[in-house]
Amino acid sequence: MTKHALITGVTGQDGAYLSQLLLNKGYEVYGLIARRGTDTQGRLRELGIADQVRLIDGDLIDLSSMIRALEKSKATEVYNLGAQSFVGTSWDQPLLTAEVTGTSVVKMLEAIRIANPEARFYQASTSEMFGQIQESIQSERTPFHPRSPYGVAKLYGHWITVNYRESFGLHASSGILFNHESPLRGTEFVTRKITLALARILHGQQTILELGNLDSKRDWGFAGDYVRAMWMMVQNDQPEDYVVATGQTWTVRTFVEMAATHAGFKLEWEGENENTQGIDRNTGKVIVKVNPAFYRPAEVDILIGDPSKANQKLGWKPEVDFERLVSMMMEADLRRVIS
Repeated sequence: MTKHALITGVTGQDGAYLSQLLLNKGYEVYGLIARRGTDTQGRLRELGIADQVRLIDGDLIDLSSMIRALEKSKATEVYNLGAQSFVGTSWDQPLLTAEVTGTSVVKMLEAIRIANPEARFYQASTSEMFGQIQESIQSERTPFHPRSPYGVAKLYGHWITVNYRESFGLHASSGILFNHESPLRGTEFVTRKITLALARILHGQQTILELGNLDSKRDWGFAGDYVRAMWMMVQNDQPEDYVVATGQTWTVRTFVEMAATHAGFKLEWEGENENTQGIDRNTGKVIVKVNPAFYRPAEVDILIGDPSKANQKLGWKPEVDFERLVSMMMEADLRRVIS
């Protein structure tokens, strides 16, 4: 029998890669979509699957539309990836973030409990819930201390998923995903901001790369690997919560250096008060400027995950290493800029 899956956030980075994975496994894939933008299917088109994903109009903040989406899709698996997912925006729009990223989760769980309590549910949790870290390496047992409205909203979504699993017996799991990137990453995220800016500078379309905290450390993996972990959680007989990470950490500065090397640049670092000229055509150096405006009100300095549980219980391991991830993203943006 063909499995049916419903994905919220289907047009985002993770939604696109998850759709591709499920389609390759023979699923019928449905995506819940709020039609607010003009181009909602760019990532699905880039993966060549836009015509295979069946879109259903609906909104994360509207319980009735989620119930209808469940009924229409006949979903046996529900992947809740939709959110206001940019940490920086959450300080400017904390109430919207609380509703779209946080309380929308209980609405989806209620929709499942009403329409199809046998459906299996995946909640996209995040390493941002750890925030001000309580342990040097974060696992499923590490206490949470979020440092942004986004992290706080995600923490509500995480705990309400646990609560519905324990209260109503739903097959509901959360993946505590550390930073995962890809060529499909949004340009508002620092990794993609870096690769796109370097590609534009190389072709004279941009004059400067400005960044915030260069010493911030993250555990970066490939989104295509991480959606595979999502699927594996849902297939497991016992619903549980899992950290999904590489167990390695890298600074923003290292990401810039590796991307620049791949693009053929030399870097020159400038302080925040110095004038910059972008690329020096005589030396081939790109000047990177630190701009305090890009610092967060409350910084999360380092995140590094312990994926042991996912390794042991699910058999999951990442396949794309950090260097390959950076090169994939840099190559994709170099192609985009010249096309």
